[in-house]
Formats: sequence, C-alpha cells, structure tokens
Amino acid sequence: MDWQGFAERIGVMAHDLLEQPSVDATLRRITGSAAELVAGCDAAGILVLSAEFVSLAPTEPWVAELDQLQRKLVQGPCFDAARHSTGERVLRIADFTEGEPRWADFVSEARKWGVGSMMGFLLYTEDEDFGALNFYSRRPGAFTEESERAGVILASHAAVALSAARTHAQMEQALATRHQIGQAMGILMARHNIVENEAFNRLRGYSQNNNVKLREVALLVCEQGALPQP
Repeated sequence: MDWQGFAERIGVMAHDLLEQPSVDATLRRITGSAAELVAGCDAAGILVLSAEFVSLAPTEPWVAELDQLQRKLVQGPCFDAARHSTGERVLRIADFTEGEPRWADFVSEARKWGVGSMMGFLLYTEDEDFGALNFYSRRPGAFTEESERAGVILASHAAVALSAARTHAQMEQALATRHQIGQAMGILMARHNIVENEAFNRLRGYSQNNNVKLREVALLVCEQGALPQP
C-alpha cells in the first residue's frame, strides 16, 4: 500500500470534513471516503446505538439492510462494535464462506446479500462513543492487515470530525434558542408592559407548570403573540 499517498488523501479528507455544512454531510463524507481509502471496501455505513438503533449515511442500500439484520438478530460485528460491549475496538469477519461462531446466524443470513467480508471500527473520543464505522466487501478475504490499519486511521479522523460537527450543531441550536427566547420576552414585555426579568420568569413559569421545554414555550409566544392559555 502507498502509505505516503494514503497520508496525503487522509489530510485532504480531514480538512474537508471540517468544512461540511452539517452533521449529515459530515457522515456522508466519512462513509464516502471509505471505498477511496480502504483497500477492498465496496460499501460503508455508520451504525449508532443510543436510545434507538440507527443506520446512518450508508453508501449502498444493502448496508442499511445488513444493519437492520444485525438489529433483528441482536448480533454481528458492527452491532458489537457500536455497543462496545466486548471492549474490542475492531471487529471483523474475514470470510463469510467460512462462518463465524460468535455471529453464526448473522453470517448465514448476510451471505444471501452477497457479502464476502466486513470490518467494524468503534467511533469514539475520550469523552464519548458515537457508534461504529463499518466496511463491507463483496469478496471473501478482501480486508488485509493494511486495510485494517487504514480503517483505524479513518475511524479516528471520523470520530474527531463527527464530534466537532455535533458540537457546532449544538452551539447553533443553542444560539437559535437564545434568540427565540429573546424575541418571546420582547413580545411579553411590550404586551404586558413588564420588565425583562418578569418576562423571562413568566416564560420559565409556564414551562415548569406545563412540563413544556422553554424553547417550545418561546416558539408558541412568537407564533401567537402571547402565552397560551392554560
């Protein structure tokens, strides 16, 4: 493998990831880079296990189908990588024609989709786990030790970029919420001839008494011109 060329392409990708306009775009750029950078890779996707099971940015429709299969069977290398239940950072099935005792049911079903081999890499930073970046090949034995090293490097860059994208998205949402609350306070101040603190207390009081998030209360005020009647 041309590691010098790989390093140059990783550098370009890393810079490009930070310029993506959204979390979704970052995810698509990550999975789209897999076939370019990892030898043997035919398709890729990201599997997230948090409150729910989500397949993100698959480069081929059958990637999402395989993720759902792992969910249905509650087994598979990418499922285990995303759960981080085994302590392993990399999980592989080198050859689907030979089977794999840990995931026998999954391997048997996945062969019907024409999968020959696969790898799953945990996406994580020091602060949090995101899920697993998964690579698939139609050919048995397609992923070599070099493929695995390349996958680890790509997953590391992907985790950092994803963390940055999510932080940026959260900051944008926080700023938008703050702006909306400010608008709602201005409406209440003008409507009821009250000061800023009183306007905020009314928003907060409605939020607490009705178990509605503060930003949702602010949105209602901006839309209706007043606090909703209980």
